[in-house]
Amino acid sequence: MTTIATIGAGHIGTAVARIALAAGYDVVLSNSRGPDTLADLVAELGPGASADTAAGAAARGDLVVVTIPLHAIEDVPVEPLAGKVVIDTNNYYPGRDGQIAELDDHTATSAGLLQRHLPTSKVVKAFNHIESTQLATEGTPPGTAGRRALALFGDDASARQTVAGLLGELGFDPVDGGPLEESWRIEPGTPGYGPRLDTDGLRGALTAATR
Repeated sequence: MTTIATIGAGHIGTAVARIALAAGYDVVLSNSRGPDTLADLVAELGPGASADTAAGAAARGDLVVVTIPLHAIEDVPVEPLAGKVVIDTNNYYPGRDGQIAELDDHTATSAGLLQRHLPTSKVVKAFNHIESTQLATEGTPPGTAGRRALALFGDDASARQTVAGLLGELGFDPVDGGPLEESWRIEPGTPGYGPRLDTDGLRGALTAATR
């Protein structure tokens, strides 16, 4: 069985864990405060859920979701994530993260910064333009009319395919936006960031985005 690990157990990390468990995955959660602080959450999530350190979760996960503030990505363990698909849910919020010059002048993307920190991993941007509560409530079976779509971006085509499959299993139509350098198209302030859109609507929003 595939294990999904989270580095970060905030709103998005917990929501992804919850819907992944419902889809039949095992889940390992971690945070910056240690696995003991996640005992109540693990008990609430039930069988298939466990907690570990960030390094332990990174080692145990077949797919690893990094869902921490952008200013903390230097703390993400590198070695245990070598060769793995890493899903980046993050967004750049200067009020929280401080000013980052290469994001302010559009020479980089937030997901690109994580990929640079994890040079031997396959980073895929996903889950960053939907609210955590909507992850838990808006997933629907394949073929549902108007099924909500979620975008993904990554430099490795096979990794994008893996994440697209996961999104489909969790209740959403995947829209492949291409390499990480294009992931600005779903960052805050773009037409696709936030609204509930189906596949055609999201593709249109990605195309309409301006930087």
